[in-house]
Amino acid sequence: MLYLVGLGLGDAKDITVKGLEAVRRCRRVYMEAYTSVLTVGKEALEEFYGKELILADRETVEQEADTILKEADVCDVAFLVVGDPFGATTHSDLVLRAVKLGIPYKVIHNASIMNAVGCCGLQLYNFGETVSIVFWTDTWKPESFFDKIEKNRQNGMHTLCLLDIKVKEQSLENLMKGRKIYEPPRYMSVNQAAEQLLAIIQNRRLRGEEPEITENTICVGLARVGALDQKIASGTLYQMSTVELGGPLHSLIVPGTMHPLEVEMLKLFSVDSSSFEKNAFQSTT
Repeated sequence: MLYLVGLGLGDAKDITVKGLEAVRRCRRVYMEAYTSVLTVGKEALEEFYGKELILADRETVEQEADTILKEADVCDVAFLVVGDPFGATTHSDLVLRAVKLGIPYKVIHNASIMNAVGCCGLQLYNFGETVSIVFWTDTWKPESFFDKIEKNRQNGMHTLCLLDIKVKEQSLENLMKGRKIYEPPRYMSVNQAAEQLLAIIQNRRLRGEEPEITENTICVGLARVGALDQKIASGTLYQMSTVELGGPLHSLIVPGTMHPLEVEMLKLFSVDSSSFEKNAFQSTT
């Protein structure tokens, strides 16, 4: 049996009882190590689970999946995922590979950022398409995510923005030379995401456009959702470029039309109540 086990969002104890029981009876336990991170390290997980963990990076999961599935038809193998197992498409690919090999599988779900963002007070059923904001480079500055945020907002829907994670990435030079040298991990902050959105707004104004989203659009910054030191801040997009939320992981929400109760909840986390009330009023039903 192949078990895909969600670990939740905080620390080692966020695994479900069902998930922990599955992990403890598995011969091999893999830990997916590139789409998200917990607030504790591998050693803390191994101590609590009572199992040695094999870290599986993107290359292992996407190109060497057969290694994970090896012998899963005759013994139990677990694949651990921060959040929920189906938070990333590569995990669906692993299931499809298992089915083709005749290996039975079981999914043990857990909380993910996709539902835990409700902690800020915005209603989950009012969210539109989720977008990813990627790190820009000197030569690559995509803006397609901005169009999706605008479309959601035009439809009155909130947008959850998942912020880029760079783990075990190679520089272009090392990649071209075939050198297995990796860059230090990088995690996009709410500040960086807001700065890129502000830059897009300026670019579009230079082209004679007036974007749906401006510096004064109310946004929500979230950090380490599910952890003991979780932080939430609400305020204008400009304020999100300066707010201090600490270490990773961060997410950003651009609200659409808000119900008065949603506004009242966001006010609990406001950076500056006066500017918040003035700008939030424009987006309420």
